[in-house]
Amino acid sequence: MSDMTGAGRRAVLAAGAAAAGTAALTGCGNDSSEESGTTAATTTEAAADPTLAADAPAAATHRHRVVLAKTSEIPVRGGKIFAKHKVVVTQPKAGTFKAFSAICTHRGCTVNKVVNGTIDCPCHGSKFHIADGSVAHGPAQRPLPAKHITVKKGSIILD
Repeated sequence: MSDMTGAGRRAVLAAGAAAAGTAALTGCGNDSSEESGTTAATTTEAAADPTLAADAPAAATHRHRVVLAKTSEIPVRGGKIFAKHKVVVTQPKAGTFKAFSAICTHRGCTVNKVVNGTIDCPCHGSKFHIADGSVAHGPAQRPLPAKHITVKKGSIILD
């Protein structure tokens, strides 16, 4: 190892710390969902509903609300998985939207598709009904827990 003075070591350590800080800041971003192609509430929506404002105090709402998708993005008799938020949103019939945990109740795998009226888990073959999250096919024994969503102005908001 080369012989470094105390000042040289401090300079190397300071440069490394600065680079680490820059990398940490680079990782910060907004809460937009790449899966759904949507972003946080628009200024107009936030003005109309202060609970959608990005800077609304957490104590005022006691929950974190996230715009997941536009209603037009969820197919009738189908659904869409939002893995980042661990939620699946379905539309069992036109205009009716449901949301469930995307975590299978059998062994904790994330469900990976919504087809033929079921939400399917790739790990052991469990299937859940899109209308109520109940088990359509095991080995899961328990339904997917419901998640609370709000449909407002054509947007699906996870509460």
